[in-house]
Amino acid sequence: MDAPPVSERGTRLASIAVASALFMEFVDSTALSTALPSLATAFGSDPVHLKLALTSYILALAVVAPASGWIADRFGPRRVFLTAMVVFLVGSVLCGFSQSLAQLVVFRMVQGAGGALMVPVGRLIVVNSAPRERLVSAMSWFTMPALVGPLVGPPLAGFILGIASWPWIFFVNVPVGVLGMLSVMRFVPPLHQPDPGRFDLKGFVLVALGITALVGTAEMAGVGLVPLGVQVGTALFALGMFGAYVRHALRHPRPVLDLRLLRVDTYRASLVGGSVVRLGLGATPFLLPLLFQMALGWGPFETGLITIATGLGAMACKPVAPGVIRRFGFRSTLILSNFITAGVTALPAFFRPGTPVALMAFLLLAAGFMRSLQFTALNTVAYADIPPSTVSGASTLSVVTQQMALSVGISFGGLMLHLARGGSAEGSTMTPQQFMLPFLAVGVVTALSGPLFHRLSPDAGATIGGRRPAPREA
Repeated sequence: MDAPPVSERGTRLASIAVASALFMEFVDSTALSTALPSLATAFGSDPVHLKLALTSYILALAVVAPASGWIADRFGPRRVFLTAMVVFLVGSVLCGFSQSLAQLVVFRMVQGAGGALMVPVGRLIVVNSAPRERLVSAMSWFTMPALVGPLVGPPLAGFILGIASWPWIFFVNVPVGVLGMLSVMRFVPPLHQPDPGRFDLKGFVLVALGITALVGTAEMAGVGLVPLGVQVGTALFALGMFGAYVRHALRHPRPVLDLRLLRVDTYRASLVGGSVVRLGLGATPFLLPLLFQMALGWGPFETGLITIATGLGAMACKPVAPGVIRRFGFRSTLILSNFITAGVTALPAFFRPGTPVALMAFLLLAAGFMRSLQFTALNTVAYADIPPSTVSGASTLSVVTQQMALSVGISFGGLMLHLARGGSAEGSTMTPQQFMLPFLAVGVVTALSGPLFHRLSPDAGATIGGRRPAPREA
């Protein structure tokens, strides 16, 4: 493996260049979330059904991502990363030419195939390029440009919908992606990975089938699209595939997803606890635009402007996150940030036409700040005790579980909204009161990860957080 960049500046530039892909993804996803009501009108669909445009992307990402670690090791991280960006851009252009919801879902899956390689391979590049003592700083720089996406995406979508048509939400990815590719070629050095051996095809098929069945079950649950027997059968099939994969992975020397990594306490807490958090928060980008536009009667541009507050809060947190983690440690940071995040995430349940706009913006700002602190700690502590030779596998497993949680979270939010509307038919009016159940449920689910963080050692991640371990009694 090549030596990491010799200077902190080199590490920072490589992290930011790789993060251009995350920036593009976040602009795309947040802009699309803001445009969901407009897309519902264009395609003649119920706004709740437009969640398929979000979950189809995440499904493709989660299905393809298990192979990303092996592909990166086999062909080189930088080459794979650049190829993935090309696939994402092709999918973006195709999405812009969609004539129906079905076509949009298919082309979003093409985007997801590119994203499946961009995210884990980008993280692999950053983790393997940065010295251990600068990992928190490198990860913070790596996620910083991605946080600009939520700032740009919503108002950009509102602006585009005000002067043009929705396809331009996807076409704008092209110049961003081209600039990102040029930056990667300029600042990211080639990394030579160890020989990954033969690809675990059987494991990949089992995981792909299990993920597809799980996401399909979440999409169908409670909305009456298919008979109950089909839903139960799909859920049992998913459990069967995952069970078969667990047996396979524990026997295979190099499984496509290495479950043995869960024996590492810090990685397990990050993976499991982070998945629970994302399960709760995955619904928020889907619910907020519907609340503001369909229930409160705002326009796309006004919705985009107020949701900027979440991104501003996240941006404000990034420079201070390393200092907070260094002062209080990963365990305390995760526990406190999770408690506050759960509370502020649930508060949009009480947004009404008379709620001051400044108050709503402040609460979204606080939510963005606390989520950013929590995810910075989660994404960094995961690699505190992971051997360098397994970073590729750890990154891949993290991305797969995170995307599965986000996808199920979107479906969960849609299900809660469907139940709150009493199973209303398409075209029925949405009211602010109908969003109480979805947001409160999201807040409760988010809080469930708190007990998992309590089980971490007080010194967890001390070697990378810059905090001295507490003295032990003789």
